[in-house]
Amino acid sequence: MNQETKICQNCKQNFVIEPEDFEFYAKIKVPAPTFCPECRMQRRLSFRNEKILYRRKCDSCQKDIVSIYHKDSPYTVYCQKCWWSDDWDSLAYGRKYDFGKPFFSQFQDILKSVPRLCLINVNSVNSEYTHLAADSKDCYFLFESSNNERSDYSYWMQQSKDCVDCSFVNNSELCYETIIAWNCYKLFYSKECRDCADGTFLLDCIGCTDCYGCVGLRNKKYHIFNQPQSKEDYLKIVGEKKKEMLDGNIDKLKDEFIKFALKYPNKYAYIQKSVDSSGDYLLNTKKCTFCFHGYDAEDCKYGYHVWRNSKDNMDVCTVGRDAELVYETINTGMGIYNVKFGIQNWNGNRDLQYSEACSGSQNLFGCTALRTKEYCILNKQYTKEEYEDLVSKIMKHMNDNPYTDKNGHVYKYGEFFPPEISFFAYNETSANDHFPLIKESAETKGYYWKEKEKRSISPTLKHDELSKYNSDIPDSLTGEIISCKNEGRETYCTEAFKVIARELEFYRKMNLPLPEFCPNCRHYQRLKQRNPLKLWHRKCQCNGNESENGIYTNTIAHQHGTEPCPNEFETTYSPDRKEIVYCERCYQQEVV
Repeated sequence: MNQETKICQNCKQNFVIEPEDFEFYAKIKVPAPTFCPECRMQRRLSFRNEKILYRRKCDSCQKDIVSIYHKDSPYTVYCQKCWWSDDWDSLAYGRKYDFGKPFFSQFQDILKSVPRLCLINVNSVNSEYTHLAADSKDCYFLFESSNNERSDYSYWMQQSKDCVDCSFVNNSELCYETIIAWNCYKLFYSKECRDCADGTFLLDCIGCTDCYGCVGLRNKKYHIFNQPQSKEDYLKIVGEKKKEMLDGNIDKLKDEFIKFALKYPNKYAYIQKSVDSSGDYLLNTKKCTFCFHGYDAEDCKYGYHVWRNSKDNMDVCTVGRDAELVYETINTGMGIYNVKFGIQNWNGNRDLQYSEACSGSQNLFGCTALRTKEYCILNKQYTKEEYEDLVSKIMKHMNDNPYTDKNGHVYKYGEFFPPEISFFAYNETSANDHFPLIKESAETKGYYWKEKEKRSISPTLKHDELSKYNSDIPDSLTGEIISCKNEGRETYCTEAFKVIARELEFYRKMNLPLPEFCPNCRHYQRLKQRNPLKLWHRKCQCNGNESENGIYTNTIAHQHGTEPCPNEFETTYSPDRKEIVYCERCYQQEVV
């Protein structure tokens, strides 16, 4: 088919459907979307509470638990033990399809009746306080992560050990306040690094050891602010910087590095060892288009978190570990095939549509919480022949009698779930992290909003008193309630926090200052450092012998000579950003 331009049902903006998109839709037998790619992603993320936790009771055993569902939510919520037990049967909640009601209304009804799991935590040991996590050992407050050990207060960690306050870190060890990193060791306050060790305040460095405050270096050692040092001078200067850090001057050192980093060019996108790929934060990808944060993936489009052998998938948020032919889903993976319109379907699923929280199953439509089942619709069992006949009739019914939301958006077969049936308020979800809205705007767009609950907390130690402990941290600190430096002003601030014993030992061992912000505030500070899930069309800012703003002077002559570089690209750096942005060729000539 030819390229088509459509108008998004939601934002009313034009969007393009390419010929290869139509080929994919034909292969998985779905109609073309009516929402633009950005609105589709926002809609999927509105079903995903990644790290807002509440205390409540298990609706089965009545024990106190921690859950992503507030105690006042309309759902039945079970603890891990009760949900995974054989004491209840999700098929018992099955019901006959009602051709007098829209499909999505019926699906919402079954979601409210079938027990829900308090947290998603699979095959983990001593890691009860982790969510969207798998194969973890001795981890605490770890979110959207797998195959980690002894890692705390982190997000999107993979195959790492002994890390604290990190995000998007892979195959790394003993890292702190680091985001976007692969194969790193003892890396602190750093971003976008690979194969680095014993570094502090590094940005876009590869293969560097014993470096401080450096940007865009490759395979260097004993460098401070991009300048080479003798080993003796390096250790002396870094020792002085460490003392400043422990004396309560960490914010000053951070600002110093941020100002230094603005003097150097950035590549238009953090894409490494990748072929025919666009987006940002990609490593070892092939033909991944408009994808953000992915590695070891192939033939994916409009993806966020495509990873570990994610192949031939489109419009997905967090899909991987051998997932193939997946479309319009969120949090789906581990050996799955041909899953469409789904939410957190893990482990060996095949041929699922409009289903949620199912595992080891195949040929399901509109089901939730089924394990090792097949040929079910709305959790009701059918024969193969009955299933296939009824699914075709339901799909026709969805087109003939579509669901219409409060804003007039029409949901026929081929649309993801309407945000109105989300389990969470908009400000509880990761949609608000990447597409922030105020309460009035969210409600106007059809989302729900949850008011922040008042907390009665009496801190026993103020955050500005912590620096006096940095050089000699007492064990008794784990018993203190520490005030957060944001004092509740930020949306997700918990106002106070505690330091756990393993975390305390980490700060001692790594000779790092104690944090002054609560874990939530620390997480969102890191998230703000990451570029948005959006692309802008821009021109290279190499102006010949120097950058367009005159701050950076090129180290060698570029192929375009003294004339401005003519190259254009799609980048996550918006035009109003202060960073210097170079195309691939100009950037490589400066850093390699």
